[in-house]
Parts: sequence; structure tokens; C-alpha cells
Amino acid sequence: MGSLISKVSKKKSEMASSPVAMSYYAKASSVKPPLIANENAFLGDVSSSDKIDPEKPISAGFYRLEKGTPLVYAYTYHEMKIIIEGSFDISDETGNKVHAVPGDVFYFPKGSKITFTTDDYGLAFYTGQRKADAA
Repeated sequence: MGSLISKVSKKKSEMASSPVAMSYYAKASSVKPPLIANENAFLGDVSSSDKIDPEKPISAGFYRLEKGTPLVYAYTYHEMKIIIEGSFDISDETGNKVHAVPGDVFYFPKGSKITFTTDDYGLAFYTGQRKADAA
């Protein structure tokens, strides 16, 4: 019995000490994401941890909105978003309204319903607690 425990402990310590490679996506923000809604809302995941951590996945990518139909989105997961180009007008159901510009960071809790609009266009980077392509 003692040898089984030591083998399991050894495997766990070997896993913990093995190097893990990072991922790199050159110029990822220069690719226009796919259309997801209306005629003007684009979103695309660049990377996700869902294959290596299916119980607690995070996915990240870019969201672009162009002038036109507002996007109303009900979040079924937690998400963080940073505005990197252009601007958005963002509001929630509680009456909060923000004119968002590059450098602004948002947290959208699971269960929130958010409306995005823009006078021209906006580009944001997001990280959400969800599987790939599940937005």
C-alpha cells in the first residue's frame, strides 16, 4: 500500500514540476472576428483553456461593434473586457451607462444584461469563464 501512495505522490509532483509552454498569437487583434449578430457585431475567440481544463475553462478573444444595431447580450458566464480601439456606449439593466474608450476595463457578472452601441466602431479584448465559441 505504501508503494502505491508514493507512486501517486511522485506522479503528482512530476506533473507539478513539468514545464508548461505558453501560447503566442501574433497580431491577433488585426484579424476581424466573425459576424455573430445583426449586421455589425463581430466576436471571435483566439484561445481557450477548455481542452486542458474543462471544469473551469476561460476563453479570450476580440469583440468588434460597428455603427448600426445595438447589441443586447445576456451573460451566462463571467467576463472581463478592455476597450482597445474606438469607443462604445455600454449600459446595463440597473441604469448604469458608460461611454467607454481605450483603456477602460469592465466586469460583466454572470446574469447581467448589457447593451452595446457605438457611433463609429469599437474593439475590445475579452476573457470569459466559458468554453470556446460558447458566447
